[in-house]
Amino acid sequence: MANTTFSGPVRSENGFESITKSATGAITTNATYGATITGSVQSLSGAGAVDLTNLVTEVTSTGANALTLADGTTSGQIKIINMIVDAGDATLTPVTFANGTTITFDAVGESATLVWNSTVGWIASSTQGATIA
Repeated sequence: MANTTFSGPVRSENGFESITKSATGAITTNATYGATITGSVQSLSGAGAVDLTNLVTEVTSTGANALTLADGTTSGQIKIINMIVDAGDATLTPVTFANGTTITFDAVGESATLVWNSTVGWIASSTQGATIA
């Protein structure tokens, strides 16, 4: 199906999927919308960039790791970062951050949920144990 614009509500009994199709025709499900919303997961080990294409990033620190987060692409975009292995602090520095400069994760189970706002940048809508500075 090509791009379609609807003027009223769209309904489905079994939910919706956001997909991408590769040049070879392989289908990848990026997110599912139904009774729950699920998204793809980036596994990030060590220092590096937290991506914008997956809903969740699971961080495995390998020492004192520097993480970066680019500006979002659309207001309302959500990014969830969870530390799943702690071998040292992982410090996230978003390019534009409304609540400070960095978020530091220093224990397994720490988490931050960020929402992109095109006027003020990433907003920390919730944190669990992570430290905002």
